[in-house]
Amino acid sequence: MATSMGRSPLATDTTTRLEINGSAQPVRLCATRAGLPPVLIVQAGPGLPVLHEVPKFQRLLSLERDFLVAYWEQRGCGNAPKHDAIRLSWDQQVEDLRAVLRWLHDETKQPIIVLGISLGASIALTAVAREPNRAKAIVAISPDADAAASDASANAFLRAHAERAKDGRLSAKLRKLGEPPYTEPAAFQLRARLLADLGAIEHGKTFSAVLKETLFGMLRTYGPVGTVKALRNMNLVQRALLPELASLTLLTDPPRVHCPVHYIFGAQDPLETPALITALPAAIAAPRTTVLIAPDAGHMVHFDQPDLVRGVVARSRHDG
Repeated sequence: MATSMGRSPLATDTTTRLEINGSAQPVRLCATRAGLPPVLIVQAGPGLPVLHEVPKFQRLLSLERDFLVAYWEQRGCGNAPKHDAIRLSWDQQVEDLRAVLRWLHDETKQPIIVLGISLGASIALTAVAREPNRAKAIVAISPDADAAASDASANAFLRAHAERAKDGRLSAKLRKLGEPPYTEPAAFQLRARLLADLGAIEHGKTFSAVLKETLFGMLRTYGPVGTVKALRNMNLVQRALLPELASLTLLTDPPRVHCPVHYIFGAQDPLETPALITALPAAIAAPRTTVLIAPDAGHMVHFDQPDLVRGVVARSRHDG
């Protein structure tokens, strides 16, 4: 049954479970009318589900008014079975996305605009390069281009803030955190919590505010048991992937993308250094590239500056 998005009723609101490389992965399709061009959401990670954030995407970005929006729940995320969450690798995530791109392209008979977020943007850049005829454009939000450089930058940001503010509690937490890389879920999540409290994830929101919103969304989407499974899976996915992702870089052997790429970075995001913002678009071959730095935005630019992101997605309809 169709649901509603603000004042615009959804003519399409269906969820399909795709059998992809040995796992069942849900894709929720939403649109206000038939025949709209497809946008595929590739969520941030590792281990972060997306289906519980659909209402937030719809409220802030309202992409369904002009697009058929596909929200893909990645392998092992949400209330997926435990074995999916522990059998993960970077290459597996890329291959899964390639399968989703082929499926959505076959379903719609249209090239896809891929909206990739953080790690999802890095996966998108890699997968689209291997599926050259499926994508119309990539909108890359805060892509993870070089894990070591991002870790060092975030570490310096946190320590500089603690010293400048003479924040003893933060200094104590940083001593507990230690130096990067963070290859265990507990350390990775502590670093995320500290960055969030300083407005570097969603600008103006503390970690507790983000967590409360996340838990409410999960309970509404997955139910109490499913929420417990989603939180368990987040830890399992991170335990499987973090050691590999610590050495992730798109700069050494960059993908060659055959569609336009539109990068959007947050001005308040310490994970993205000026050097990375310059180096990544220069390294990745694409027929057209744009770069925007969004003011008053952290790592999750699409939630901090939704109108800006929506405008970039809308303009990418005319690429090609």
